Amino acid sequence: MERSDQAAAADPILDLARPSVLRNPYPAYAELRESTPVFWHELLGSWVLTRHADCLAVLTDSTRFASDWRRSGEDIPAPLLSVQTLDPPEHTAIRHLLLDGFRAQDRRALHEALDQQVKELLAELAPRTSFDLVGELAEPLALRFVTAFLGVPAPDLAWFVPMSRTVVDGMDAGLWPERHEPAVAARAELAEYAGGWLADPPEDGLIAYVAAHAGGSGVDPAVLRNSLRTVLHAGYESASRLLGNAAAALLTTPGAPAAFRAAGPATAVDELIRHDAPVQADARVCVEDTELGGVAIKAGDPVTLLLGAANHDPLRFAHPTELRLDRAPNPHLGFGRGAHACLGASMAIRLAGSVLGTLATDHPGARAVAEPHHRRNLTLRGLDRFEVTLRPSTGEEDRT
Repeated sequence: MERSDQAAAADPILDLARPSVLRNPYPAYAELRESTPVFWHELLGSWVLTRHADCLAVLTDSTRFASDWRRSGEDIPAPLLSVQTLDPPEHTAIRHLLLDGFRAQDRRALHEALDQQVKELLAELAPRTSFDLVGELAEPLALRFVTAFLGVPAPDLAWFVPMSRTVVDGMDAGLWPERHEPAVAARAELAEYAGGWLADPPEDGLIAYVAAHAGGSGVDPAVLRNSLRTVLHAGYESASRLLGNAAAALLTTPGAPAAFRAAGPATAVDELIRHDAPVQADARVCVEDTELGGVAIKAGDPVTLLLGAANHDPLRFAHPTELRLDRAPNPHLGFGRGAHACLGASMAIRLAGSVLGTLATDHPGARAVAEPHHRRNLTLRGLDRFEVTLRPSTGEEDRT
């Protein structure tokens, strides 16, 4: 069983999982940032950082802070070695192969197809009294878009979504160890599924490019297979959770749809990411004795970055608690920085811009009919359900 809310209340990190805090963790982040911006958390066995400057310093310094925990002497199972967990120089080869594959795609055609799908799906949902924006819009669209980019058919949502959520649950295994083994099994199943793409690659898309160029890349086949699994999973989760979080902010903040239209999709989505990013935390391991925020960090010490706290740091953002859709510049850390910046960030941003832009222009009556319900995840924040309607308001709330 997971720890009770009573136990959680005594711990500043576990407290973030209480339903009342999960809905809005940013005041709790602010308390941590103001009182102890760098602190040791016994259960995690890690230093925890909450300020923008400290988090940015770690993300952009792969010499002192490793993503590849083998550099600190840990034994990492081969199935977990991927573009997400390797450091240069091994990381460089797989990242370049994937980036070259991304650049080789006909993005204009993919984006035009996405925009058409968005309009068609919203038109289908518009006559309904209400619908779940997460399960009926964000998740299917994200999976279609990511797999179209890869050049492969979308898997069955009923199989893929629970598998993907199990992997996300495992990201919090430092707090709830019982989530670890199911997540490892889910990763292995997804990697086997992705490996089938390379055995019989499609004619077009990222997979086709990677399969054709992998031979001379110097990338280990197992690392390639694991990395394709991460592209599928991370791309889907980043895009679907960003869309859910952003839609919740847009449809529950007075005047936000008009402000979105005025600011434009690119600027507005950037602010929606900063305001409530899907990626709330990341981790590294220190490999050289150093100092952060006046605290000595020793080689071998894990470091947890609370990116959600960093994105609301008043030392970096004016009026950070306010949703300002015209905020620019906007140096948020929502998709990381440095060598491990999210490969699929542009896809997630494009999907959110397409859906939210269509809502703001074609469906001005869109509104929430129930409070958004969050999943109990701390590393990757997202909604479990969000009931909305596209019908124009009649002065009374529609019933679901």
